[in-house]
Amino acid sequence: MRVRSLLTATALCTVALSVPAPAQAAARVTVSNDQGSAKADPTYATTLKVSGSGFQSIKGGHGGVYVFFGTVSGSWQPSKGGQVGTDYRYVPDSESKDNQGYQRFVAFPGSDTAGAANGGTIAANGRWSTTLTVPGATFKTVDRTGKSVEVDCLKVTCGVITIGAHGVKNARNESFTPVQFASLGASRAPAAAPTEAPAAGAAAPSAGAPTAAASQPTAAPGKAADATAVVDPSTAVVGRVLSFTGSGFTPGEQVVATLDDGLAAVGPLSAGPSGEIAGVLQLPAGTTTGTHVLKLTGAASGATPTVNFPIAADPTPASATTDDAGGLPDWVPFAFVGLAAVALLGAVTFAALRIRRMRRPAHAI
Repeated sequence: MRVRSLLTATALCTVALSVPAPAQAAARVTVSNDQGSAKADPTYATTLKVSGSGFQSIKGGHGGVYVFFGTVSGSWQPSKGGQVGTDYRYVPDSESKDNQGYQRFVAFPGSDTAGAANGGTIAANGRWSTTLTVPGATFKTVDRTGKSVEVDCLKVTCGVITIGAHGVKNARNESFTPVQFASLGASRAPAAAPTEAPAAGAAAPSAGAPTAAASQPTAAPGKAADATAVVDPSTAVVGRVLSFTGSGFTPGEQVVATLDDGLAAVGPLSAGPSGEIAGVLQLPAGTTTGTHVLKLTGAASGATPTVNFPIAADPTPASATTDDAGGLPDWVPFAFVGLAAVALLGAVTFAALRIRRMRRPAHAI
């Protein structure tokens, strides 16, 4: 009887050990168009429904997940050192809540940035759902040097990219889901050609995309429709002065430049005889690294060109060998203190010797 009980207990332990612990679900993304397939039209704009599951949801956490459409290569994930413009590229768009739908921001529940989310919230169970507009099989973006690059999704694999938002690297929320391209019907609205401004990183708007129509400003042909914004990437460093230019405005009109919907601004700037402007904007010390957006707003034409660009951390730390006020080496104050101490010691010694001589009795003559 005792042997049978021992054998039964051993069998139960063996079964318990053979049952694997439940694995944590990996991030997974599903994509479908209005016809139910994970495809986009190569010529016309396509709105995709994008759903995620298995994502990490951090209640009250900063940021969330960015949802892009683009291409990746190698170890593209930011958590593995991947960099935008080199290891992954995506359709540029404004980071504002009412952008053209090429990019979405899905926030953590209760996040301090949830007010800027345009893709909903990641539920506690790691699920979320949003829509994403694909402008066609080709789009323009910029590389790390600010050079304009065209991506052809008929030559490279493109798809939906998810990464941690606001510069937060989160390996659990990084994913790439390929999307195929095939004709979905000629009744769709044609996608506009990518903007031609090199190194601008401006959004490649789709004039016929459903989400783009409401955000397009009304302006005379050749004015607002052609306005562009360009930044000098070498000046996009935290704490420094950002240099930018614009073109396509009405000659003489007033133009205002705004960073991230009000983080910083400059203007009004007066457009030149050819509709061009140039200006500088001080990047606040508290500016975070990562992708930001600069918007130019023309008062007369209504033009609002935007440009997405990365801001880098200041690579030059404060000098530890100079004094901020006069540029003197750090050892100079210590030298003055040393000299003062020597002078004080000499004065004390001299006074002591003098007092001693005064008290010494005079010798008889």
